[in-house]
Amino acid sequence: MKKLSFSLMTFAVATAAMAQTKGRFEVYNFDNFKIHVYYTNDVMGDASYIIEGPKALITMEHPLFKENVTEFEAYVEKLGKPIGQRIADYHVGGTGSEPYAMAEGMPEFSKGPIYGGMMQGFAQSFGDAMVDLPTGKTSEVAFGKTETYDGIPFTFMRGASTDFPAASIIIGKKAYYTHWTPAKAHVSHLQVSSPAAIDAEIAEARKALASGCELFLGGHGGAAKADAVEFKISYLERMKRILSENKTAEDFVAAMKKAFPGLPGEAGLPDLAKALYKK
Repeated sequence: MKKLSFSLMTFAVATAAMAQTKGRFEVYNFDNFKIHVYYTNDVMGDASYIIEGPKALITMEHPLFKENVTEFEAYVEKLGKPIGQRIADYHVGGTGSEPYAMAEGMPEFSKGPIYGGMMQGFAQSFGDAMVDLPTGKTSEVAFGKTETYDGIPFTFMRGASTDFPAASIIIGKKAYYTHWTPAKAHVSHLQVSSPAAIDAEIAEARKALASGCELFLGGHGGAAKADAVEFKISYLERMKRILSENKTAEDFVAAMKKAFPGLPGEAGLPDLAKALYKK
């Protein structure tokens, strides 16, 4: 398929046959593989992925909640192909005792006080609704290395410098995966948690846009096209100027609302301002 061929995709929306009650799927078709995007509709807006090759499936960023794991695995089984590889990049999830791959340094980090503490907090908040953390053997993929699964290249690169020490991954030279899907909406304070993170996210977005990829994916959000990446860059550049021009968090919020009237996510601006103006 030629450039932007994914625009001819088939949307595999939840069907009665799949017995879905929580999330939904979309399918994007490329020359020799498909990407199935699972929108979990959980409280964190997580997305999970199945990359379908000619003979096998590569799964990425597995769900954390039991009801989502049930739907996700039922869909995997319906595809009728074996699992060739499981990948956990920014998010560990319901892979049970199955082996899985992570970017270099992430296995250790995911067990450390920052990420591990976050997961403990989730467990306290959501209790039995969450799956147990994975216990399978992990393999590490070095940054800059390309692994090929069922004929599909996965290139692991460093993600945004202020984010978790995990990777942005180019899939089949067509799709660019990173922690947060670019969106035409205000960013979360969890994504941009300091002034330095603004520059880091701009740099990562420019790298994504320069990759030549057609589809842009994230662990939060799902799938987007290049116009969302372009918006993200212009939005963050404008936000950086607004931050430099306003001395208080309140003035920053007012200026952002004026600059982006009606943009989704406006309710999160006070938390974003709190993160950016903290001393």
